[in-house]
Amino acid sequence: MTMSQQSGPSTGRVPMADQIETAYDRIGVTGAHKHVVLMILLGVFFDALEQNAVGITGPVLQEQWGIGGAEIGFLNTMTFTATALGRVATGLIVDKFGRRNMLLINLIIFAGGSLLCALAPSYAVLAIGRFIVGFGLGGEIAVAVIMMAEYFSARHRGPAVGLINITAAGLGNMLAPAFGILVFALFPGDDQWRWVFGLLFLPALMVLWFRRNVPETPRYLAANGRVHEANIVINRFARGQLRGPINAPEQFLTEPTVNGVPLPIEPSRRGLWKMVFNKKYLLRTVFLVIAVGMSYAAQISMLTLMPFILVSTGYELNQSLWFTLIMQSGSLLGAVSASYLASKLPRKKVTTMAATLGCASGLCIAFLGSDIVFVLIFGALFNFAIIVQNTTIWLFAPELYPTRVRGFGTSIILAAGSLSGGLFPLVAGAVFDSHGLVGMFSVLAGLFVIIAIAIQFPPETFGKPMEEEELVDVV
Repeated sequence: MTMSQQSGPSTGRVPMADQIETAYDRIGVTGAHKHVVLMILLGVFFDALEQNAVGITGPVLQEQWGIGGAEIGFLNTMTFTATALGRVATGLIVDKFGRRNMLLINLIIFAGGSLLCALAPSYAVLAIGRFIVGFGLGGEIAVAVIMMAEYFSARHRGPAVGLINITAAGLGNMLAPAFGILVFALFPGDDQWRWVFGLLFLPALMVLWFRRNVPETPRYLAANGRVHEANIVINRFARGQLRGPINAPEQFLTEPTVNGVPLPIEPSRRGLWKMVFNKKYLLRTVFLVIAVGMSYAAQISMLTLMPFILVSTGYELNQSLWFTLIMQSGSLLGAVSASYLASKLPRKKVTTMAATLGCASGLCIAFLGSDIVFVLIFGALFNFAIIVQNTTIWLFAPELYPTRVRGFGTSIILAAGSLSGGLFPLVAGAVFDSHGLVGMFSVLAGLFVIIAIAIQFPPETFGKPMEEEELVDVV
């Protein structure tokens, strides 16, 4: 049994969760916050470019190596599968050894995979490189979500986490084709695909250097008995000073005591991850896994199959890509809107409204898809709804778990999304082949109904301090 940081009747002290929340509310958002957020978002942006790298280089690889669509698809399967594995593995590690350490380690893994892809002498080595990249990507984004949630108060947490999806699903996905066009223009020739991967390796090193000043989150430090260190980090944010000594630090946090005697807090230990599956948290995990699985299934099916669908209906490839880009504009607007709504409305209300819009948009595409104008309008609304949901779920997930298992709980949910996104396009493609646009988008509309139902079961977290419960039996 581990000792709780929550106050009991005999301690007469303010719970650590409330102390941290009060401190965060007092200091607000400082220059140090903005610096840390920038360093996290830079990595997330290049992650998004890397996720699109196979699509960018696919036609060139097909021409040079003589590989087909199945081999190109397998590279994406390797990436998505490794992303899910990376998220689960990171979730287990991050709760024991810290958020900051895993943020750096995952970036090193990602950079090494990018370099291997750039130098790959064969398809097999390239596939291995994509697996390594995916493993690092999965952990990187999971840790980014957790850290952004733990650095801010309830008042600022929503917009902060929302910035991750604005950067990744919004800017990253939209600018990835432009990145490919630029690289191919600057580096023509047989090795131009290698430059795509190589030029993603270099900024990873740059971000790694700047991230050396990113501190551990105070919530993690306090949950592991390092209250003094947590207090120093809060002072750093309050003073806008990420480096150097902190003289005469203000006492934002007080260590737990009983009758004036310091109460030791047992650090995170082996087996604590089982909390995610105990009676209190199991249903939260299951229903959010269902919601995120359906959301990613709709998103990746749309992103993967829409160009193919447009070409199959008679449009030229360039036209199809431009039409897809127009529909993807809804993703950026969705991420921005979700970030704003996170500070105004409850999580479940936002997700339910987005699910309703997504279902209606999907049905409109299904039954009005003969007119390209309707496809573009409702396609953009469909993507808007998806990204509002994903962004809100990314925020919702870390709020549902106490600090000691927040990493693993959040990673399980995000990993489920990656697996679903990697597998469901196979189902959606088969439905399109047999039942056309009506069948496929009717199925995708049905996914939103499942989301709207599943999201009702976890407890609402809007405006509440993040949990800091540690008084549990580990079996």
